[in-house]
Amino acid sequence: MGKEARARVLKDHQAMAIGRLIRISPRKLNLVAQSIRGKRAEAALNELTFSRKRVAGAVKKVLQSAIANAENNHDLDVDNLVVSQASVGKNLVMKRFHARARGRGAGIIKPFSQITIVVEEIKEKKEATEEKAPAKGKKASAKKPAGRKPAGPPAAKKPAAKTTKKAASKSAKENA
Repeated sequence: MGKEARARVLKDHQAMAIGRLIRISPRKLNLVAQSIRGKRAEAALNELTFSRKRVAGAVKKVLQSAIANAENNHDLDVDNLVVSQASVGKNLVMKRFHARARGRGAGIIKPFSQITIVVEEIKEKKEATEEKAPAKGKKASAKKPAGRKPAGPPAAKKPAAKTTKKAASKSAKENA
């Protein structure tokens, strides 16, 4: 007895990890997430290791978890992993107050956020280029296609070059 297993949301060549309740605003966390999107997993880990942002350590843990999920749960090759998605969202918001003058109070918002990292296994580039190679015997024509001229005002003529006094006197002597 128990709950039925949820259907898998991701494709077979993807793995995911989620980091929740990270104590930083989503805007600041998104700056770090933006720096790793689309990179190879190894390069993204290096980027986070040497990043000067405080939250980079937490993001690195989530990325390492996603890589471990890919390797252990889905049998993906770690060397071919790429960070395909790194999305950031809001989470809990703690509300506090700060005492101000004349018995008043000012609100303080302490936001939390969460990050979802999806890693994806890609094929080697060499294999992909071999599959897409054109068939032998067919040659592309070397001629350029006849294109239209760009629309717009006609090109203005360049003004005549200014003549110096010496050049003017030489031309006057030659004409005489």
